[in-house]
Amino acid sequence: MDPRSRLEQRGRELTVLLQRLDADDDSLRHDRADATADDEHDPEGSTLSGEWQRVEALRRGARAELAEVEASLARVADGTYGVCVRCGREIPAERLEVRPHATMCVACASR
Repeated sequence: MDPRSRLEQRGRELTVLLQRLDADDDSLRHDRADATADDEHDPEGSTLSGEWQRVEALRRGARAELAEVEASLARVADGTYGVCVRCGREIPAERLEVRPHATMCVACASR
């Protein structure tokens, strides 16, 4: 699969994930609005607050990865995709296969 297609596919996956997480957030907000919900003292499982924090952390991560994917698509368009931003060498295809939005070769990323 070519880089553009792989990145576009990952972008679609992240968009779907964000939609699902937004729906989870809406559901938690609805549950939180229930004045009788006393989740802080419920010995059975996690609190709504804890779940809300988990969903928000996942959303932040997905948004950050989506931004990286969009930046990579811009690099594909301008011909700099697959070139290490630090040393200017080619990023190995194997690295880009695993991490298509990589901006550095393994040696530079390890520093």
